[in-house]
Amino acid sequence: MNVIETKLPGVLIIEPKVFGDARGYFFETWQLTRYAAIGIRESFVQDNVSYSACGVLRGLHYQNPNPQGKLVSVLQGEVFDVAVDIRVSSPTFGQWVGVNLSGDNHRQLWVPPGFAHGFCVTSETAYFSYKCTDLYTPQAEGGVMWNDPDLGIQWPLADIILSDKDRLYARLKDIPKSRLPRYE
Repeated sequence: MNVIETKLPGVLIIEPKVFGDARGYFFETWQLTRYAAIGIRESFVQDNVSYSACGVLRGLHYQNPNPQGKLVSVLQGEVFDVAVDIRVSSPTFGQWVGVNLSGDNHRQLWVPPGFAHGFCVTSETAYFSYKCTDLYTPQAEGGVMWNDPDLGIQWPLADIILSDKDRLYARLKDIPKSRLPRYE
């Protein structure tokens, strides 16, 4: 597999080795020893799949306490996926990275605990897969405004479809520091 480091330490783009022939293809989406060797040593406790239409934007979500690390990928379709460092006192606080993930490129993004995460569907539909390092805890759920001008995320679509909950999230600067994860 090929591992690409991003400008945010710990956030990784992973390109698994894909074995293909006339029948289709095969690749490992996670393997304990190989992923531990690239620094992903967390245990995964929950897998999720979402299905969304073009223009749907989910995020920017985080959980604190009980922050979730996420190994994300697209099973079918394409998304623009974003990780934002929201860890109080981090040298990269408020910075983001974005990557195109698709069922064709088989890329994964490792979003460590303490980062906000979101994605926008750029294909007609998309099946999105998440491996999570902590269980979903509704009372710990939080979010950052998807179009926070201080973050300056350059989403690829102008017409965005949001949930009511995602539409109401605050700017990062307006979230009390006690609600955000800490950099360690």
